[in-house]
Amino acid sequence: MRLDAATVLLQWASGGLLFCWLTTRNSEIGRGYTWLLHGVYAALAMGAFACGLVLGVVPVREGASLIVAALALLTLRKTPPHRLLIAPLIGGIGVVAGALDVAGGLGDSLLATFRVVIGAMFLGAITDAMLLGHWYLVQPGMPRKLLNDLVDVMYWALPLEVAAMLLPTGMVSVINGSIDDGWNGTLGWFWIACVVATAVLVVVTKAALKERSYSAVMAATGLLYLAILTAFGVDLVARAVLAS
Repeated sequence: MRLDAATVLLQWASGGLLFCWLTTRNSEIGRGYTWLLHGVYAALAMGAFACGLVLGVVPVREGASLIVAALALLTLRKTPPHRLLIAPLIGGIGVVAGALDVAGGLGDSLLATFRVVIGAMFLGAITDAMLLGHWYLVQPGMPRKLLNDLVDVMYWALPLEVAAMLLPTGMVSVINGSIDDGWNGTLGWFWIACVVATAVLVVVTKAALKERSYSAVMAATGLLYLAILTAFGVDLVARAVLAS
């Protein structure tokens, strides 16, 4: 499995759009938040399409990227909440197509699919949580539950993300030296550090959100700034090393 920029960008956009729907489905947050996220993820989907054209076309993935970008922009208008699910579902099809394109046999295909689906949830949830934390500055009266829900997704997605990267052939082979990372094993230990740091940051963020004061949301947002960096290390470092 190689690290494919087009698949990574579409994975990120699809996961982010999925959790945008989760947050906005009950109309507890202003439309501006939907516009913000859909604009960001439309740009990522277009980036995925461009990378696919340059680095190697996978027709289903590139078609899905274009559709996701178009739907994300179209839904900037007032749209029934259930329709916001269409774009991430189509994006998911494209992400799986990208994963299967580089997989070998059946076992590799299942593992590749598991990794990109869990990765989409993991990266989408943590990105949306960070952006939502900032939105409390714009709309401070929003229910705390909206941010708690996304942090809970991160809490449960992290073990699945780590498990996906440990399944053979996985990061265990990098750590024990069976796979050469080109840095004398440094990247394997860096990945472990990212896993530990992300876990600590997610737990501390959950603890911060239990405080009743408004400043707790801002503290949680600051922690999520750090968590998004380490979370990308968990996903992308592993995939890059395992692709070599």
